[in-house]
Amino acid sequence: MFFNQIDVSLGFEADEFSPSFQPLVELRTGQLVGFEILARWRHGKLGSIAPDNFIPVVEKSGLINKLTKEILEKAFAAAHLVPDSLTLAVNLSPTQLLDFAVPVLLETVAAQAGFPLNRLVIEITESALVDNLVRAKAVALELKRLGCRLALDDFGTGYSSLKHLQALPFDKLKLDNSFVAAMTQERESRKIVAAIVGLGQSLGLTTVAEGVETKEQASMLIWHGCDEGQGWLFGRPAPAEEIRQIVAALRPARSDPMHTLTESDLTLEEERLPGQKLAQLRAIYDGIPAGLCFLDRDLRFFSLNRQLAQINGQPIAAHLGKTIAEMVPRLYQQIEPLVRHALEGSPAIGIAVQKPNDGEGAAPGEEGQTLLISCHPAWREAGEIVGVSCVVIDITGQDMLEGAFPDKKA
Repeated sequence: MFFNQIDVSLGFEADEFSPSFQPLVELRTGQLVGFEILARWRHGKLGSIAPDNFIPVVEKSGLINKLTKEILEKAFAAAHLVPDSLTLAVNLSPTQLLDFAVPVLLETVAAQAGFPLNRLVIEITESALVDNLVRAKAVALELKRLGCRLALDDFGTGYSSLKHLQALPFDKLKLDNSFVAAMTQERESRKIVAAIVGLGQSLGLTTVAEGVETKEQASMLIWHGCDEGQGWLFGRPAPAEEIRQIVAALRPARSDPMHTLTESDLTLEEERLPGQKLAQLRAIYDGIPAGLCFLDRDLRFFSLNRQLAQINGQPIAAHLGKTIAEMVPRLYQQIEPLVRHALEGSPAIGIAVQKPNDGEGAAPGEEGQTLLISCHPAWREAGEIVGVSCVVIDITGQDMLEGAFPDKKA
């Protein structure tokens, strides 16, 4: 479909451009956190025209600021339908991020409507940062001065650079919908999603996924730690008159999750934010009165806590990267079947093993130790076993084996 400047000018004269509102939700709860404002051309003869078909013409015609002004005036006029706790997000074109008139335009339109700019999120595509980063930064800082928040849109698809993330004061990082669409089928896409979310967390940015269409995608994004999402799963872009209906439908209590979690999902949920929970998890890892470790598929120690290091009589650093055969050769023949069993998908729980009482290679007082071992498979979100989590308890001298585990034999 081809349009020219005359078509666009006629559209402005006929007042055919208007905003649509697409809901943005907190993924963990499904709670509505805001709307993205999307420009729509409701042509008198052709009906609704998608932005991809007219935005390039508007930009080329030098009318992009006029379009932004009209869309924001109408969106701010409808803002009384949106609870004060919710944000509105709007895209700026690459040329607008280099235009010092844009912050003035936003400030003027917001002041006329009485809309506080601390509720406005400005979405910027990566391509806007390429031509003149110094000027883009100056415009971005002026937008921040006004109270606006900034989101880097379509991250990972264009000219992404850590320099851009460092140079500009972004508040949000948006994953492009192409990664979201492929992540349930393609391992590489999942890795990219995990990397982008992890990068966002490390920089203190809210991560947002675009194009969420299925509950499977939403669950996987939750597992990876993504904060917010938008897409057809939560609602398609809608005119202002449908805002109240959307707000009513997407305002559950925070304790009411967006989807029903399985027991497996809940386990993954506890592990989903390594950047934010590392200190807490480390305290639990080292504080529990048992030896804990994670072994990779080659039976090498990937991590362990102090208790297991003490049980094995070697420092933590000496274990890392070494196999269980190298670190506990006297127990290897007893432990290996348990670990292999877990690698096949079945846990081995509460198995007592006895260290040989021959003193060979043993530390003083180590001979004859009795250990209670449990091995659990560690699953990746796509159903792949990536290693084994082991729990080791020293029960030497405790008369508990037959009473507590009558069906287990060393």
